[in-house]
Amino acid sequence: MFKALKRFASTRTPKFYFLNKAMNGRDFRILDIGAGNHSPSKTTDLFPRCEYYGVDMNKDYNYSDADNRVIKGFYEKDLTQLQLDDIPDDYFDFIMMAHIIEHLHNGDKVLELLAKKLKKGGYIYIEYPGQKSTKLPSMYGTLNFYDDGTHVRIYSVKEISTLLSGLGFTVLSSGMRRSWYYIFAIPFNVINYKLKGKKIIGPLFWDLLGFAEYVYAVKK
Repeated sequence: MFKALKRFASTRTPKFYFLNKAMNGRDFRILDIGAGNHSPSKTTDLFPRCEYYGVDMNKDYNYSDADNRVIKGFYEKDLTQLQLDDIPDDYFDFIMMAHIIEHLHNGDKVLELLAKKLKKGGYIYIEYPGQKSTKLPSMYGTLNFYDDGTHVRIYSVKEISTLLSGLGFTVLSSGMRRSWYYIFAIPFNVINYKLKGKKIIGPLFWDLLGFAEYVYAVKK
């Protein structure tokens, strides 16, 4: 039962919610932009019918043997260099780009290249800290945009939606990230962190305070 609850909680994470909504239990190929922090094993555990391909600066950021076993393909990239020719075009069913674009000064140009990698009828999910995050208090683990020194550019729903529309996408959903599941879970998560002696982190409050925005679109 605990495993089932944990799985349910994971699918309430907005990026996985939209992935589940788009793929609806079928086989698919995903290109995960920013594939560290055990994302390969987390994603394939929730979606065992997916072929997982990852893009990251290097393969040393929180990768385990379990992650390496499930990665179908890995592309070591500095995205700002705009060199993505070795990633196949018209190949992927879903592109995940959660909390990456804010680290790129030329994220618009990167999106133009990534759009070519997606099949017609494929989906893209982009999540990033919005303008509102610049007004939030500073907190360990990032609650204010400037808490992370590697953040270089603030994007907006309007900017990204307009860009994707120009690239032949239809925006299906966009706006401020709000997971009511995670909002209601805040007291329990705070208690759990304290019982484990862990420092309370900013991401626990992202959904409540409106830290992040997202755009979810399909390629026409």
